[in-house]
Amino acid sequence: MAKTASSTGRFAIRRASVLLLALVVIVLLTLGAMSFFERMFVEHQATRAHIRQTQARYLAESGVEFIRALVVQDPNTLLQSGGLYDNQSLLQGRLVLDDELAAFRGRFTVIAPALNEAGYFAGIRYGLENESARLNLNTVLLADNYVEGGASELLMALPGMTEPIADAILDWIDEDSDQRTLGAEQVYYSSLSPPYAPRNGPLGSIEELLLVRDVTPALLFGADLNRNGLIEANEEPYTTIPGADNSAGLLNRGWAAYLTIDSAERNTKPDGTPKIDINMQDLKELHTQAVQVLDEPMANFIVAYRQGGPENTGPGAPPAGRTVDASGLKLDFNLPGRERLQNLLDLVGARTRVVEASQGGGGGGGGGSGPGGPPSQPPTCESPFRNEPGATRDYIPKLFDNFSVNSSPSIPGRININQAPRVLLSGIPGLDSDVVDQIISNRMPEQDGQRPEQAYETWPLTSGIVDIETMKRLMPLVTAGGNVYRAQVVGYFDEEGPAYRLEVIVDATQTTPVVKRRRDLVEQGPGYTLDVLGTTVDDRP
Repeated sequence: MAKTASSTGRFAIRRASVLLLALVVIVLLTLGAMSFFERMFVEHQATRAHIRQTQARYLAESGVEFIRALVVQDPNTLLQSGGLYDNQSLLQGRLVLDDELAAFRGRFTVIAPALNEAGYFAGIRYGLENESARLNLNTVLLADNYVEGGASELLMALPGMTEPIADAILDWIDEDSDQRTLGAEQVYYSSLSPPYAPRNGPLGSIEELLLVRDVTPALLFGADLNRNGLIEANEEPYTTIPGADNSAGLLNRGWAAYLTIDSAERNTKPDGTPKIDINMQDLKELHTQAVQVLDEPMANFIVAYRQGGPENTGPGAPPAGRTVDASGLKLDFNLPGRERLQNLLDLVGARTRVVEASQGGGGGGGGGSGPGGPPSQPPTCESPFRNEPGATRDYIPKLFDNFSVNSSPSIPGRININQAPRVLLSGIPGLDSDVVDQIISNRMPEQDGQRPEQAYETWPLTSGIVDIETMKRLMPLVTAGGNVYRAQVVGYFDEEGPAYRLEVIVDATQTTPVVKRRRDLVEQGPGYTLDVLGTTVDDRP
């Protein structure tokens, strides 16, 4: 009996051990299953979040494609739809992906910085930023060709800019190795650790300025850490910039808000065809094309001016001859066009000496004379392009829409006086503070048909703000247009979803617009709340 009891006890212990082992195995399997489930759930959530983020990105990409389609539309069509500058109905909360549930309803919004009535950055708008409203660093040196020290004057208008930094920037981008008075060249940069060489050519990006002596991230990018054009509470401490006066907040977005390397405008007629090169060699062809868009006297005078140039009325000038009307000129198209126009306004209020076909030709020679008498002087012709406000409003559209002083398909770097901030206008040589005030108080950022003259950079002339000589000096530096655009595009959902923010620069100077630059800002967050971006959460039953 004892042996049997002992065997029974050992068997019971073994059974209990097996049961305990089974329970342990079950617990381990349960924990493993739970761990596997939790991991799979996390993977599922991550996959779902990735899909949603990808969807948000493609919503933003839809906005980029929408911009590309907009910028090539006919100007009148754009005008009827509200334009590109500030068009909330067209560019806020644009529905891309519809759904019964707001959390799956996808949209994009296009945002750009706004200017207040005084011409300073203030808030946002729903539209595109014309890149010509910025200062193009890759063409700034051209200002020296028209005004001594013009490039430095443009840079010195930037808030917080100093002469040493301005000289250093110009030394970085000019082609020579000659150091400016306060600048920096190879000697300075080779002394750094590690050493490097200055560009001595066009910048590859605005961020490259951080390589220039004394240019700091605070000066270049300001306090706007998330790049949304607004200063939030967490960014306030960064509005104090060492070595710079930012009391007016002009450096809140840094120099990057005022600079570009991409601005350009199409040099074509409104229908997209090439403009007439007023400096073409074939004067007969020039006249043939000119009479199709201008009155014949104007076409005649253009050819006569190309052949004779401006009349010399200074000391030593030949005596005045008879005066002829441009409408009756008998042109000799075999005579060369020795005068090249640098500016279409050279024709306005001008006079030229004319060698008519009936006088014979000969390199500007005069007509006949009486026996033994001196040769008669060529006749003088007054320009039909009269320097009178009423007259200029009539012919400026015809002249500027159809003619150019060169055959290049685009013109880079001129500053848009209709949209540029006050800071940049103040730096344009020839624009004093009174003129800047008048331009800002009278300009329209985008044409709505009420002031058609403002479609042309000459509107300060036709409005009586500047005289003809001042306008001639301004012409190489300013424009009223531009066909390269910048915008932030945010793709998002009406609720409970991620957002994806892009900044793009779209070049529409060519037939098919291209995205010239793209910057993902998703790491900086959505930048804007849903009420700013625009939603319709309650529009479903």
